[in-house]
Amino acid sequence: MKVLRLSLENYRNLTPTVLFPHEGINVIYGNNAQGKTNLIEALWLFCGQKSFRGSKDSELVAFEKEAARLRLQFHSGDRDQTAEIKITNKRDYILNDIPQANTQRIGESFCAVVFAPSHLSLIKDGPKSRRQFLDTAISQLRPSYQKNLSGYQRAVMQRNAILRDVKAHSELLEMLEVFEDRIALTGAKIISQRQKYLEALSKVAPEIYHGLSRGKETLEIAYKSSIENGSEPEQLREALKAARAEDMHTGITGVGPHRDDIDFMINSLSVKSFGSQGQQRSAVLSMKLSEAEVLKRFSGEHPIAILDDVMSELDSERQDYIFNHIKGWQ
Repeated sequence: MKVLRLSLENYRNLTPTVLFPHEGINVIYGNNAQGKTNLIEALWLFCGQKSFRGSKDSELVAFEKEAARLRLQFHSGDRDQTAEIKITNKRDYILNDIPQANTQRIGESFCAVVFAPSHLSLIKDGPKSRRQFLDTAISQLRPSYQKNLSGYQRAVMQRNAILRDVKAHSELLEMLEVFEDRIALTGAKIISQRQKYLEALSKVAPEIYHGLSRGKETLEIAYKSSIENGSEPEQLREALKAARAEDMHTGITGVGPHRDDIDFMINSLSVKSFGSQGQQRSAVLSMKLSEAEVLKRFSGEHPIAILDDVMSELDSERQDYIFNHIKGWQ
């Protein structure tokens, strides 16, 4: 996969921009606040994902402008293709001159992996950031995953609403089973796909980390589920029933994939608790580079690698390893 041309109009602080990138490594440099990250963020949006900076769509449009337009020419699937995004307070996509009702076809046609300093939250922050990493990565492989995830999240919100009202309206108890069935069916699929994806990453990430640490350290990754055998719908359904009394007290659903986590260990010690800044950065980089390898194995071609300030706090040997690893990628 290669980007041939990227053009931007009314996007953030950038003046109208046209980029013809080299097919290998491209270095984007400049002073602070010049728009370097804005440029690569625009490229990332063609994956059909949200901004990796957590920005709302309305924040992507330049001040005093009604809409931003992004156009991309890229080579994928043995042919040249085009994509366009119009951004207002939402996004409209066109792929190969055909308007798209959702992001599924865009995500299937163009894929990238992004690393930014904010991704250190994958180690430093709470479980939510690690779940988001899994969900975003799986959505690029299987765009239908996002639809299932949205359905699960709606069912959890509806169950939570019943939990808060059931003390005053006991007749709502019957509705709990309806939403628990939905949670069990959609949630079990989410857990199963997360486990399979993490299993694929676990075959690649430790090897990459081994290279980054010059063979001195070992990275281990494990999925930490709130439910034993949660990939089985019946197990998840029974866990929800068992947790009803506690959940009615708290007003929230306390079990399910929305409560799961990933464990990162270096030499059997928690990276979050005991890892240095360099070890944490190397662990996240290993995950991101292995994410690209899994995408390649799935699609048959390397995704675009978007690396924002990737080399800071890494010594020269680790920097050399990264450049050698991404040789041949764009």
